[in-house]
Amino acid sequence: MTATHVTIREVAMRDGLQIEDPISTDAKIELLEAIVATGVTEVEATAFVSPSKVPALADAPDIARELKRFPEVAFSALVASPNGARRALDAGLNSIEYVVSAADSHSQANVGRDSAAATAAIDEIAAITHDAGATVEVIIATAWDCPFDGPTPPDRVMRIVEAAVNAGADRIAIADTIGTTTPGRVTALLDQVRPAIGALPLGCHFHNTRGTGLASAYAAVLAGVNRLDASVGGLGGCPFAPGASGNIATEDLVYMLRDSDVSVDVDLEQAISAAALAQRLIGKQLPSALLRAGDRILS
Repeated sequence: MTATHVTIREVAMRDGLQIEDPISTDAKIELLEAIVATGVTEVEATAFVSPSKVPALADAPDIARELKRFPEVAFSALVASPNGARRALDAGLNSIEYVVSAADSHSQANVGRDSAAATAAIDEIAAITHDAGATVEVIIATAWDCPFDGPTPPDRVMRIVEAAVNAGADRIAIADTIGTTTPGRVTALLDQVRPAIGALPLGCHFHNTRGTGLASAYAAVLAGVNRLDASVGGLGGCPFAPGASGNIATEDLVYMLRDSDVSVDVDLEQAISAAALAQRLIGKQLPSALLRAGDRILS
């Protein structure tokens, strides 16, 4: 059942930058160019959310205008509401991600409404997106734990999964928003989610906050998941989840998968180069292990 090829979606442009002090649009485009050079086929480009809540992504329309320069890459944008979906579609995006937190307190902090209300919006967002000829992915945040409510009961995740399937979502992903899960818990939740979604593509999003992100990612691969999110340099975190930091680093993930005979589309040397650029643009040391130690295979 182990996945033999994994599609890595690069999320540094959105999840990576959202928690940082804003950098210029030109700097973001420089980073995007380096990311595209890695060979990645999917990139989360930005988010159409409130600029007052996430000022680092206030230039989403400007970023969207630049995406046509990279026709070989499938771009997506995150939204938190039907209006955000309309804005993203009007800006030319044809792949929308809608995030629903399975935990009420995180949902309130993130989008100002509880999980049930956020789940109820899936139907409208799916309809808006499909009417525009685009696709929608439902991402379930705090799928394992919430920084406010503690462990997330699996039935809360499954209610969102059911709503997404019934709304005709094109993809589903489950996210460890605060980096607390471990391989056994990953497998247990996947065992519940997979039968409920049938043939729909399933992805996972892990953070390395507590050092278990890569192990959790590998557990998902062993369970057959072939779509994983990652961020060059390990850049990122959730601004509405105290203590959450550090996506799994793209280059660290590529290194692990390559040496485990799982193929990827991302070139490791180019990913390390993109991570170094991200570190320079942000102006602080990033948590990537490969950025610090390099590849074991010397060129």
